[in-house]
Amino acid sequence: MQLTGSQIIIECLKEQGVDTVFGYPGGAILNVYDELYKHSDEITHILTSHEQGASHAADGYARATGKVGVCFATSGPGATNLVTGIATAYMDSVPLVAITCNVGVPLLGKDSFQEIDITGVTLPITKHNYIVKDVSKLADIIRSAFRIAKTGRPGPVLIDIPKDVTAQKADYIAKQPEAVKREKAGITPEAVDTAVKMISKAKRPFVFVGGGAVISGASDELKKFVEKVDAPVTDSLMGKGAFDGTDKRYTGMLGMHGTKTSNFGVMECDLLIVVGARFSDRVTGDTKKFAHKAKVLQFDIDPAEINKNIKADACVIGDVKEILKAVNANLGQQEHEDWMNKIMAMKEEYPLKYNDEILTGPYVIEKIYDITKGDAVISTEVGQHQMWAAQYYKYSKPRTLLTSGGLGTMGYGLGASIGAKMGLKDKTVINIAGDGCFRMNMNELATATRYNIPIIEVVINNSVLGMVRQWQTLFYGERYSFTVLDDQVDYVKLAEAMGAKAYKVTKKEEFEPALREAIELNIPCLIDCHIEKDDKVFPMVSPGASLLDTFDEV
Repeated sequence: MQLTGSQIIIECLKEQGVDTVFGYPGGAILNVYDELYKHSDEITHILTSHEQGASHAADGYARATGKVGVCFATSGPGATNLVTGIATAYMDSVPLVAITCNVGVPLLGKDSFQEIDITGVTLPITKHNYIVKDVSKLADIIRSAFRIAKTGRPGPVLIDIPKDVTAQKADYIAKQPEAVKREKAGITPEAVDTAVKMISKAKRPFVFVGGGAVISGASDELKKFVEKVDAPVTDSLMGKGAFDGTDKRYTGMLGMHGTKTSNFGVMECDLLIVVGARFSDRVTGDTKKFAHKAKVLQFDIDPAEINKNIKADACVIGDVKEILKAVNANLGQQEHEDWMNKIMAMKEEYPLKYNDEILTGPYVIEKIYDITKGDAVISTEVGQHQMWAAQYYKYSKPRTLLTSGGLGTMGYGLGASIGAKMGLKDKTVINIAGDGCFRMNMNELATATRYNIPIIEVVINNSVLGMVRQWQTLFYGERYSFTVLDDQVDYVKLAEAMGAKAYKVTKKEEFEPALREAIELNIPCLIDCHIEKDDKVFPMVSPGASLLDTFDEV
């Protein structure tokens, strides 16, 4: 059967089970959009307000559902506007396929109107990318892109297609997608035996969980493993929900804004078992002192993560779910009563705390948790509110916290919440933002109202760039260089102008009724919560310091 390039694109998306695409049309991609119009009953397209919003929405859809997210953009600025979202997905191992269209093949390399070498631009921030100059290769390249995006360590793939290729014809034969095979080659009996022996010898083990455990769907195996090891559990920002945050073994997040129990406990343990985490600098602090009393046993799918930041004494390479299955089958029940009692005592001694007399970020997060009973999907922007969302909301299931960890992308969360809601229509989806972040991509509120996508935007509004101001207070002599947002923007009026229901909250007692009504209305809503400008995130470890130097408010 002969089809045009545009028809092949749509048919291949249908092959892959794609039901939603986020994008923004333009001249170079018009042929594709014309074909998409004919299949609107099979593939839903969400027209975002900006291409960056499309890439973040595709990312949020992928994180929330575990499927591959898809976004479209035209050539030139349309393609470059995807870059931040692609880089965000790359840093956090999110399966994404970005399809851009370029000028025709004869015009490539001639500085043509709206031409950009988008494959060159995105080479360092994609798992793989393609420019398709031969329509006969298009279908196989699309299939390959989806396979690469979701296998092994997931990541974004970009396909750039010149406009004339979208109009040319080629033979097309439908194919079923290849089944994703979990990587097991590195899970050898020798590696598993070494891991089991290390665990059996440990007196003070600690389990550190990262995003790999979420991606692999390893929650059940992880719970069984933790109980067999009889160990406390901490996690990274990306690992939240892989292990139940309400479990008594859970000690809170590790690192710069981790709990004292997690930070001190990891520094006291004699074996650190790392499950799908990459030892970010925000986790380790001073790498020379990190877990200095412990041997390190690392489980990861990516060999490049072994010994990259922290030296591992042993490792098992493969899909984390499969690693845990193998180790669980060979590990006997361990007992560490004294160690667990010590950690439980530390939890009592070092609880998270905040001023409960006034409206604060932590109070807002705790009320969101209480009202949703921990069953919402939470997305965040980046900054103080992000850390409070990590500290005070208890994530009991994977894929319920969507946040930019590696790249730290302000403006990520609103688009991501739209993507998540499109993928999980029966879930309450709440984006927690700072006022600085909301400004970055607040135009996506218009996307939510255009399609009546009932997300709730909670703005923790302190009229400053809160996390940067916190560093300026602590480390820069209170020199607040361009971090004060002292203008006259009224976010309630702005949200109403874009068609959303909006609430202004200045007191503790005003927040709960606003959130309950927003959930009940089931329409796009914004809640503007005004807090003190100098509220800070604690505990904290100064950049480059040891986790033993974790401090509270000064």
